[in-house]
Amino acid sequence: MTAAGILGLAASVSLLSGWRLYVCVFVTGLAMHFGWVAMPAHLHALDILANPWVIAVAGVGALAEFFADKVMWVDSVWDSIHTLIRPVGGALLALAIVDPADPKWQVIALLLGGGAALLTHGAKAGTRAIANVSPEPASNIALSTGGDIVTTGLLLTAFASPWLAVAVAILVLGVAVAALVLLRRLYRRLRAHS
Repeated sequence: MTAAGILGLAASVSLLSGWRLYVCVFVTGLAMHFGWVAMPAHLHALDILANPWVIAVAGVGALAEFFADKVMWVDSVWDSIHTLIRPVGGALLALAIVDPADPKWQVIALLLGGGAALLTHGAKAGTRAIANVSPEPASNIALSTGGDIVTTGLLLTAFASPWLAVAVAILVLGVAVAALVLLRRLYRRLRAHS
């Protein structure tokens, strides 16, 4: 895998971890365990994700998040708790993807992976907080279910090809930045009217 492919994969996984960390660990572990995705040979650090215990714990976390994320205000409490957990998880996953023979790239992956996960986490948490003030409950369920499906699909797409991983990273980064810009504008508008 080329350097661009490795960085694309690390970026994709860390960005998606900001949305759904447990799903990222669970799906990656399952894909590796059952051979659905041929991981590059140098990614031995990710082998631990294929451990049945790790898959089980990530599955329990994903299931808890699945239900917590569907309930108005519970999702915001869950997101608040995960403001530290998701960026650390995204950073560690990015670190595991980069070649351990080059410490410089590992530090870069750790820093950028954590920052990327924090960016997407902020976009997700902000969007969900805005959805919580809407009077109907359907937006929470729709956003949450969409997040589950999109995260899983994009993660599997990123593992399918190095170039697709780069495309996924660019797409997720663009969506997160656009969401944050829109949230900022909405916040300024609300503040101007109050």
